[in-house]
Amino acid sequence: MIFSTITIWAALALLAGALMPMQSGVNSTLAQNSEGAIWASFISFVVGTLSLFIVAVLTRQEWPAMASLKQAPWWAWTGGLMGAVFVATSAFLAPRLGAATMMALFVAGQLTMSLMLDHFGWATFPQHSINLWRVLGVVMLFCGVLLIRFN
Repeated sequence: MIFSTITIWAALALLAGALMPMQSGVNSTLAQNSEGAIWASFISFVVGTLSLFIVAVLTRQEWPAMASLKQAPWWAWTGGLMGAVFVATSAFLAPRLGAATMMALFVAGQLTMSLMLDHFGWATFPQHSINLWRVLGVVMLFCGVLLIRFN
């Protein structure tokens, strides 16, 4: 096989990551035409929800069992809230910071939180202890943010 499973997953992650600044710009454009970032974010979520519903119907996904959903911890329900904060914030910040600075800051924040999630093995992530190399990687990332912002 030419491509391993991990290669395909990595390519998918790169594609999803590449869509993030595009989404921010698209939502920012919508915000300029819809009374602000909150309404643009709401519209974005409605379109996303409808899209996922159509995919679920077309692929004949089973409706989740209520008993299983009730077993989820309370914090498992906060993903939509986090998504709303991200979408609204990115729609607001895109024209103010520019794509490169905004995304560099997002990635720095993501990696910082990722270190903690891995260290504590929280939210289904396998446990990987923080070490000097991981911390150095995040510090270098913050240096990259400075280089991008103050070039």
